Amino acid sequence: MAELSSMQSMLRNMPQVGTIHWIGLRTAKKGSVTPVPRAMITLDQGLVGDHFSGKPGAKRQVTLIQQEHFAVMASMLGVSEILPELFRRNIVISGINLNAMRDCQFQIGDAILEGSGPCAPCSMIEKTFGPGAYNISRGHSGITARVIKAGEIWVGCRVKFLSSNYLPTSDDE
Repeated sequence: MAELSSMQSMLRNMPQVGTIHWIGLRTAKKGSVTPVPRAMITLDQGLVGDHFSGKPGAKRQVTLIQQEHFAVMASMLGVSEILPELFRRNIVISGINLNAMRDCQFQIGDAILEGSGPCAPCSMIEKTFGPGAYNISRGHSGITARVIKAGEIWVGCRVKFLSSNYLPTSDDE
């Protein structure tokens, strides 16, 4: 077997373990977001009870955002805090670099997800926080994920990196 490049080796090493701080369900398009202490994730529905569950294998079955990014965005928006339900993502995590989990599989509670790409800011962000909020949240608005294995998640459960599907290019090295 060929030896891994240093970049490939680094991409497969993420010893940090994250934690879920918040779970939210959006029962209707543009409707309010309801915080829940636990939820089920299934292959065919994504996050059970969320209006935007996507089709089986779809890239956007679940949305996640990094808790640490809320402080950055709040500072730039000139507000004291950002409540998770105002940002309209399903899951808020901390303690692990969520953006590094795009193109990776990770365990979250009993479920296994695969990061499938960036999650663009919601079109309602300007109505919620005012002019400029869309651009302030770009790069901080989380990732989308597809479901690989169904399972239960809960506030306080761990988020653990499993494997990377990312293939570095010569520009990465």
